[in-house]
Amino acid sequence: MAQLNIKERQAGDVAIVDLDGDVRMGDSATALRGAIRSLVAGGNQKILLNLAGVKYIDSSGIGELIANYTTVGRGGGQLKLMHLTDKVQDLLVITKLLTVFDVYDDETEALSSFK
Repeated sequence: MAQLNIKERQAGDVAIVDLDGDVRMGDSATALRGAIRSLVAGGNQKILLNLAGVKYIDSSGIGELIANYTTVGRGGGQLKLMHLTDKVQDLLVITKLLTVFDVYDDETEALSSFK
């Protein structure tokens, strides 16, 4: 069973969500959805997903990223990605989603992009 560990931290008014594990159909995709919706419900408008620890994303995981992007955007917020692994970046290139998401390699740069 694939496990996804989710840790949340704040950097000013930006909620950073550190992910470690696989984002795939089932519990991990549901856990990610719950974490993002909880942040949005708590008034967070700026969310940064740190994917440095994500080794694998399946189609359900990609769908969850898109759904979360839409959920945050509908509330007037922004969802951005940072520290993509090569596998995840390749997947976003193939699916043409790299053009949808704002993606950063550096946390400081990512945080300053929210202004």
